[in-house]
Amino acid sequence: MAATTVTSAIPNPPVLNQYNYEDWSFRIKLYLLAEDLWDVVEATTEPPKPEDGEAEFKAWRKKDAKALILIQNYCGSANYSLIWGTETAKAAWNTLAEMLNPAQEELFPLVPREDLNINPTSNDGNESILVHIDEFGLHQPFIVNVIMGDWDLVREYLSRNPEAIRERGSISGATALHLAVSYENVNMAKALVELMTEEDLEIQDANGATAMVYASNKGITELAKCMIEKNKKLISLPCPPDNIIPLVRAYSIGHWELARYLYSVTPLEALLQDDGCGGAEIVSESFRAKKLDIALDLIRRCPNLAVAKNYSGLTPLQLCVTMRSGFLNGMHLKFWQQWIYDCIHVRPDSAVYDIRINVEKGEDDPINKRDLIVRSGMGILRGLVPNPRELFGINHIYKMKWTHERTSEILHSMCEVIKDKSSKQLQGSVVEAAFFEAIKQGHVEFIREIFRANPPAFGLTGENGKSMLQFAIECRQEKVYFFLYKFTGIAPHLLTRTDQFSNTLLHAAASLSPIAQLNQIQGAALQMQRELQWFKEIENIVPPKILEVVNITDGMTARDLFTKNHKELAKEGERSMKEIATSCTVVGALIITIMFTAAFTVPGGNNGNTGMPLFLNEKLFKVFIVSDALSLFSSTTSVMTFLGVLTSRYAEADFLKSLPTKMIIGLFTLFFSIATMMVAFVSTLFIMLGENSWIVIPVILLASAPVVSFAWMQFPLLVEIFISTYGAGIFAKKGKPLAATDVL
Repeated sequence: MAATTVTSAIPNPPVLNQYNYEDWSFRIKLYLLAEDLWDVVEATTEPPKPEDGEAEFKAWRKKDAKALILIQNYCGSANYSLIWGTETAKAAWNTLAEMLNPAQEELFPLVPREDLNINPTSNDGNESILVHIDEFGLHQPFIVNVIMGDWDLVREYLSRNPEAIRERGSISGATALHLAVSYENVNMAKALVELMTEEDLEIQDANGATAMVYASNKGITELAKCMIEKNKKLISLPCPPDNIIPLVRAYSIGHWELARYLYSVTPLEALLQDDGCGGAEIVSESFRAKKLDIALDLIRRCPNLAVAKNYSGLTPLQLCVTMRSGFLNGMHLKFWQQWIYDCIHVRPDSAVYDIRINVEKGEDDPINKRDLIVRSGMGILRGLVPNPRELFGINHIYKMKWTHERTSEILHSMCEVIKDKSSKQLQGSVVEAAFFEAIKQGHVEFIREIFRANPPAFGLTGENGKSMLQFAIECRQEKVYFFLYKFTGIAPHLLTRTDQFSNTLLHAAASLSPIAQLNQIQGAALQMQRELQWFKEIENIVPPKILEVVNITDGMTARDLFTKNHKELAKEGERSMKEIATSCTVVGALIITIMFTAAFTVPGGNNGNTGMPLFLNEKLFKVFIVSDALSLFSSTTSVMTFLGVLTSRYAEADFLKSLPTKMIIGLFTLFFSIATMMVAFVSTLFIMLGENSWIVIPVILLASAPVVSFAWMQFPLLVEIFISTYGAGIFAKKGKPLAATDVL
């Protein structure tokens, strides 16, 4: 409500706002006294009533109305709502005094933290406090200058009001330093720190956060260093709301530069408090973010952190094994990527991503020769390509190997904690959980490192008493199976061992593979073949009596359990093979029709007298006849083979050799018939067009399109089926059992 002028010789009083109540109330009181209206405001007795006398009541009502109008006119639009509906001047005056008059005993009382619903940090780790300038009352100009970064005005104000530097907001509890850090005004914050005492730096806002907490959330290394150099206690003061030290906070947010500085000044004792929870959190975050330099140093200084629980209740050892990118086994490299990976040399304890080719070895060292070849090749490529490292992914492969090397070093230091531990001590511990998770993930490097540190760990058993070998078979991790096979020598007692439900190694092979493993194989038919290969492999190594063992859970032998678990997969394999065979049969039949017709309608026609082809003596005609015949015969073979696929019985054993062999023959002959058909077509064009090669060449290029498209879409399937059926197989690398020292 806008203020209006009251007809009087006295100057108009100011309009009330949030900052001038004391001055406003003093002037309004004088104004009311001058107008002879103050007595109705300060009256301590009950106002007159109509029954006390009509004249007296009307006189009081008139004066009260004048006083109320004056208060309403000068209370300001923002405050009018506070007294809207108030019927007397006294009630309006008391309401404004109660709402706007500051308490005498404390100029700016702090609201208790539990009464505030303020979170000093948002989800991204940055402050989200809402600071109102009016929180600071008389020091409002000072706070405004701090936020605006005007150091000259701030310094001048502090010279007159030095206590303002530690003044806290009445709601947020923040000081000028809190605000400077929150607004990332680094120079202003550093200047304020110089003027503050050590105790001033420990001042907390309404949520218990110091300015150091704000700097940790913002990741401002320069400010953190400035404050810590003045007060070392800030390193160990917890950060709300989860009460973690600044180092852990910086790590969890991802401020790596700040984290490295804080790690250099944070005492190890601070990370070992609460059973090493803070230190375990740092190592855990290192694995998640692949920032392993600090984790490596910390684990070397305190290996026991490997089994300490972080704030999520997990240990670094458990998180290490779940990091698939931390081990080479978790990566799928092509042959040329593997070659580059083997050539790269990573310097120990190096955190710099740079390729170092090791040429310090002898001239006869084969690795040294290979490195020299790489260096020479890189020199040539650098002249042709501006950045060959990025083009060929060398930098990416280097970072990958750097991560693998650091993870291996961290794991080696972690294993110090399990040395001299018996299997009984490790059973049921986090080491056992991590070990079986490594088997599930297929991390042979992790398993090998555990065995190096503690060979008796092989005696650990998993859920329901499963042995490591049994669990590796169940998870279809062939590399782990190879390692355990070589490490243990497959002693007879291991082959006959069962779990609590009488499940043998063969029962483990009879279970259905995990979905993740099945998805690595193309098509249900090949998946079924791989399952049979696993079952046959285990069947060949176990004693004959194991074949008849009946488990408790299903009451079945391993063979019966395999049939039950793979019933749906066999049906899906049958359906997929029939679909492929049907499609290929149609294509083969079309080729037969075309090639059979072409054999009797030869290019150029026949001699009317003899009936012989006119171009019989041409070399290209002979090419046409031969390619036509080959295409006809191969397509016929393909159709007959696919008909055999369609009419097969699809028993379990058929998926191992019979059906894949038919698919190999059918796909190969179909591919060959398409290729020879195109040769026959091109030779016909040459015969008919003769020397007009400018027409023939584009047609030849177009004719190669069907061959290329078939090779692109179907040839990989043909190759995969052939390798899976007649190749070395996944168990070719199993080798013979070795001594434990040779394996490790």
